[in-house]
Amino acid sequence: MNPEIKPAEGKLGILTVGLGAVSTTLIAGVLAIRNGTDLPIGSYSQLGTIRLGKRTEHRNPLVKDFVPLAKMNDIVFGAWDIFEDNAYESAITAGVLDEHKHLHALKTELEQIKPMKAVFDAAYVRKLNGQHIKKLKTKMEQAEALIEDIRTFKATNNCERTVMIWCASTEIYIEQSPVHQTLEKFEEGLRNNDPAIAPSMIYTYASLKSGVPFANGAPNLSCDIPAMEELALLMNVPIAGKDFKTGQTLMKTILAPGLKSRALGIRGWFSTNILGNRDGEVLDDPDSFKTKEVSKLSVLENILEPGLHPELYRDLYHKVRINYYPPHGDNKESWDNIDITGWLGYQMQIKINFLCRDSILAAPVVLDLALFLDLAQRAKMSGIQEWLSFYFKSPQTAKGLPPQHDIFKQLMKLENTLRHIQGEDLITHLGLDYYEEFIEA
Repeated sequence: MNPEIKPAEGKLGILTVGLGAVSTTLIAGVLAIRNGTDLPIGSYSQLGTIRLGKRTEHRNPLVKDFVPLAKMNDIVFGAWDIFEDNAYESAITAGVLDEHKHLHALKTELEQIKPMKAVFDAAYVRKLNGQHIKKLKTKMEQAEALIEDIRTFKATNNCERTVMIWCASTEIYIEQSPVHQTLEKFEEGLRNNDPAIAPSMIYTYASLKSGVPFANGAPNLSCDIPAMEELALLMNVPIAGKDFKTGQTLMKTILAPGLKSRALGIRGWFSTNILGNRDGEVLDDPDSFKTKEVSKLSVLENILEPGLHPELYRDLYHKVRINYYPPHGDNKESWDNIDITGWLGYQMQIKINFLCRDSILAAPVVLDLALFLDLAQRAKMSGIQEWLSFYFKSPQTAKGLPPQHDIFKQLMKLENTLRHIQGEDLITHLGLDYYEEFIEA
């Protein structure tokens, strides 16, 4: 282990903004895994392996054995939510996990996790109207109240370290404005209740001011503004975002690189979803949907690079729809129709029907982000953590730097970052040295 990385000693507090479907699925899952009744399926940090050195060396440790991650037994949870329901009640309402198989056995532990009052404004999420909120006059007062919540949580739970993950609903679409450009202007905006500062930005500010790493799991504008990037560097805190890569977009980032690698053309990619949980209800609002749409639409453009391959992708028609359908609850169903072009211009089609469980896919993503952000903090890696792009629909990057959406390149970057901080050789997969050694022999 790299001696410059602080050891993962003591408790790690994972603070989630929102105690809904994703958060309760994560919490119940971690409790079940700790009890030995389930496996952390879907978690790269827990079940993934990483190759070290040459293939002939056969060094392939588990990621959790290679880098000093916090142990599952050392995790404690806290949350904010606009509803008073404890984690057990909220999990029952969400309907993701089976009551008899999982929730009843964990009832006592889940009931102990009660949400703190949230910073919330219905103007930014119009489909929700909870009353468990902080009623303060200014946004700066709200930020200071969150900072006090973090301080109290750490002391009460005897936490050595904490991380914060946004697991709440998608806010309305907001573009960057002058108040987002510098920390000084942002803090002035907090004091003056600037309408361009949404609740997610207030949480980001409170997290970073507290020295707590922050990740944004929704497509909101939050940590990806210059003011918060400035604050992250000032406080030596890592940040990452945005929008958890789970269902349909996960499939796009797997399939599109494969089609491109074989120089197959794509004329059209039509994507539609039906979703019935609280997220689906929120996205029924056009302004919240626009925030999500921008996030989802950017993926193919970046992977396919039509400017470099005009004969293959110049005229690509990409459409995304999300429809609220209550009967499905958290069980999202997505359909993709892909019109592709092959040799001599002959047309083919690919059709995908993905019956996924949004929160089941998101929960291990939240766990990995929390553990890796904590690692980054202990390794003194501050600011934007692009190596965590693997987990996001809209990866955050430095200004002017195009994001990388190809999931295989994202994984290579993640693994090489872990090798780098542990002093191992980076792996390019060139492999010529094997054959040079064979010829010499």
